Parts: sequence; C-alpha cells; structure tokens
Amino acid sequence: MSVDHQGFSAIELRGTAYTVEQSLVRNKYAAYDENGGLVLRAKQKLFKLKEEFPFVDGDGNAVFTVKAGGVLDIAGNYAIVDAETGDRVAILDNDYSIFRDTWTVRDGRTEAALAKITSRGALVTLARNLLPFGGLIPHKYEITDAEGAHVGRIDGQFSLRDRYEIVIDDAGDVPRDAVVAAAMVIDAIQGN
Repeated sequence: MSVDHQGFSAIELRGTAYTVEQSLVRNKYAAYDENGGLVLRAKQKLFKLKEEFPFVDGDGNAVFTVKAGGVLDIAGNYAIVDAETGDRVAILDNDYSIFRDTWTVRDGRTEAALAKITSRGALVTLARNLLPFGGLIPHKYEITDAEGAHVGRIDGQFSLRDRYEIVIDDAGDVPRDAVVAAAMVIDAIQGN
C-alpha cells in the first residue's frame, strides 16, 4: 500500500536511528541523529488547558506543533501541524489499555493509518501504569506500518531522565519525522 503522505515543509528526517533525551526540569525534549546532531527540540507549554508541544529544528526554527484534540486528553487524538503552512500533517490516536498502549499515526489530510506504535509486553505496561515508581521502568515500543509489518522500535534506557533510542529498520511509506515526533509526544503525554 503506497500512501502519498504530505511531509513537513521545514524538516526531513532520513536517518535510521535517533536518540531522544528528556530534560530533568520539565517536559523538554531533544532528538539527535545517529551522528549526535540535534534535529528536533520540543517543550510542553505549562499551565495550558490544552496540551501543546511546539517543535523546533537544531537551529531553533519552528517546524511543527502538536496540539491535543480535547482538553486534558489522556486517551485521545493529537494533531501534528506544520509550522510553516498550518496544515495538519499527521494525527496521533491513542487506544489506551492498562495492558498495552497502541498509538496510530494517521495522515493529516486523509486520516489513513500510516503506522502503529505499540507497547511491548503486557507485564511491563501494567507495572509502568500501576506501580508507584513504574515510570522509572524503561518503555519499549514496536513500530509497524499500517499492515502490521515491522518498521522499527523504541527502546527506553534506565537513567535519571528519560532517554530512549528510536531505530527505524525499514520505514517504507512510514514518515520518519512523524514517528520521531510521536515518540517524544507519547513520552510527555503519558508522563513516561
């Protein structure tokens, strides 16, 4: 299945591996490519009723913003909006379960499914959701395309601040920029 996905006007991610780190202070994130170059930064705006995550590139130029579809969404949808054009480029839908989190990345125009990001392991997801310090357990997600074929993975690491690796083995038609943004947003939304 080939999807004519509209990408971001200000950035194009072509790498196969990214490292995302969260700041110790608040919901601030930075994504680095496999050479250690800063490719994206995001900071959740505090004290807003609607979640909003503006993303900038390594030079500080606005790339896109992620906005919640509803007030204080726990399980809902989030629009990834191109900063230059104002177009909705992708949508993140959450199918929350205490045993498994599944996020669907959809095309912003057609709403066709592009990829799924699914937590690996029901026991790990259950522990992360229920134990008092469950948030310290590194998260692990499987990335698949719309048909369920393997695309990559997101692997959390034990550290004082969240740090995880995104590996995209075979993106095919899956937009890398939306997957990297989704990983950062999922972490912030779920307080991981």
